[in-house]
Amino acid sequence: MTTEKIISAAVQFFTISEDEAGQRLDNFLLAKLKGVPKSLIYRIVRKGEVRVNKGRIKPEYKLQTDDVVRVPPVRVAEKNEPPISTKLNKVAELEQQILYEDEVLLVINKPSGIAVHGGSGLSFGVIEALRALRPQARFLELVHRIDRDTSGILLVAKKRSALRSLHEQLREKVVQKDYLALVRGQWQAHVKAIKAPLLKNELASGERIVKVSEEGKPSETRFAIEERYPTATLVKASPITGRTHQIRVHTQYAGHPIALDDKYGDQDFDQKMKETGLNRLFLHAHSIRFIHPKTDEQMHITAPLDKNLKGVLAKLRG
Repeated sequence: MTTEKIISAAVQFFTISEDEAGQRLDNFLLAKLKGVPKSLIYRIVRKGEVRVNKGRIKPEYKLQTDDVVRVPPVRVAEKNEPPISTKLNKVAELEQQILYEDEVLLVINKPSGIAVHGGSGLSFGVIEALRALRPQARFLELVHRIDRDTSGILLVAKKRSALRSLHEQLREKVVQKDYLALVRGQWQAHVKAIKAPLLKNELASGERIVKVSEEGKPSETRFAIEERYPTATLVKASPITGRTHQIRVHTQYAGHPIALDDKYGDQDFDQKMKETGLNRLFLHAHSIRFIHPKTDEQMHITAPLDKNLKGVLAKLRG
């Protein structure tokens, strides 16, 4: 049975702070009206029920400092889901995975198997878990995403200004991200970069599949060999562009799919890797370099491999 939840029982007014300026109206409303479906937010904006400085406004309007946003009373049907408990094992474990934290930024070593946010049948992801662990934090937003099965570095902004700065650095390609991937066979030393356009297709099931296609978006990944084994190579992959499944598709395109990749992998190779104890996709966001949004200091953070990945490499060396 669903009940009705009152998100706001009366008209609300928000005055936009300097920290909140620059974001789109629709994104601002999604953050303020937690639990309200996107469709309802667009409907109240379209009908003119949301006003900025007393005027009708479009959802893509970029908010300015001191703008006054009027939000009407909002009711939504509520599914009676309990709030995320900070005692849940997976949530509690995330506390141990925080690599760096200050007043504007949090860096976490995301475990494999946890999505970055809830949705698509998942009750929670990293961002929901962090909000449960940091109830006093007024603002927690993902700076970027990594796939559910990929582990490693994930940046979370604790201030709107930090989010803006890091998004700008990503756009300007100031941020350098390096991944470690275990791939099939002997990676050829002369293959230092793959430039292959990627096209994203969404299947009827909602599953996303990416392929190399001339109709796709320009995509580039740089590669370096870290370590060789008889049947596999550990490579460092540095994406220059940030397309969905980019490293996974580029390695497959080069003829060296990543171990235990359920979408783009090779079954025979995966079976061999399972025999070494591998139980997950061997793709790990290992290091990141960026400029600190507040101090302008050059930051370099690395995330250690988990026990499973370390154990597999030890066996391959043996």
